Amino acid sequence: MQIVGQIIYSNIIKKIRKIQIVTSRMVTNVFAGQYQSAFKGKGIEFGEVREYYPGDDIRFIDWNVTARTGRPHVKKFVEERELTVMFLLDISPSCCFGTVNYLKSQLAAELCSLLSFAAVKNNDKIGLILFTDRIEKFIPPQKGIRHVLRIVRDALYFKPEGKGTNISLALEYVNRVFKRRTVTFLLSDFYSSNFKNPLSIANKRHDIVAITINDPIEMKIPNLGMVNLWDAETGKSYLLDTSDSELRKEYDRNSHNLIEERKKLFRSINVDHIDIATDVPYLQNLIKFFGMRKRRLRF
Repeated sequence: MQIVGQIIYSNIIKKIRKIQIVTSRMVTNVFAGQYQSAFKGKGIEFGEVREYYPGDDIRFIDWNVTARTGRPHVKKFVEERELTVMFLLDISPSCCFGTVNYLKSQLAAELCSLLSFAAVKNNDKIGLILFTDRIEKFIPPQKGIRHVLRIVRDALYFKPEGKGTNISLALEYVNRVFKRRTVTFLLSDFYSSNFKNPLSIANKRHDIVAITINDPIEMKIPNLGMVNLWDAETGKSYLLDTSDSELRKEYDRNSHNLIEERKKLFRSINVDHIDIATDVPYLQNLIKFFGMRKRRLRF
């Protein structure tokens, strides 16, 4: 048993190390400036006093220093960059599913890793809340690479007790624990109901970014004949004849409507969102989103 345990532990370390290498390389080579420019700091703080140059804003003249030196000086302020970044990660059974490159849960863990390394490079604090239909685990925000690796480990390997998904509960927990503003990435497949109001309230207090993790078979079911489907969260099973073209059309239509309703919900309460799929490289979608955030913050 000890040897088996050592092998399992070794495989876990290898998996975490692989994700660390892949995502830290992305941050260094591609993602370095995207993250920093997409999120505002907590405010501004005093930086220095220097001599006035033509074009400086006269509202920032330091009259005490100006009077003492006989030459005009201005106060300079810098953005207080340090942020608290939280990952609100859905680890319900429906996320332990995938038919292409990743399980949805593995993809979500890799996204947490990428964004965490970007945050560490920016000297931000990072924390993690794992949830199902209950709060499974809370890791308070800290800095540093070792802390990021702990977050990646728990995102990948934590074994939940809950069987359902309650996004409202998780959002209410964020509001209760954090009185100051955070940047919160909510990663889920969003198979949950009645979370619009809690999400709207949380987004007024925090900067919420919703990241939807999808698998292609959830969007469009193929012709596989008779298929027995099992709902991991309710335990119910369904026998479907996927050779029925009308059934496939209805399935596709319902999936499309679900996606559009979700996007409409996010837009209606001004929550930024990103759609990520297990069969498509995600980096360009993230860069596009962060570019949009950067442009918006200019105005």
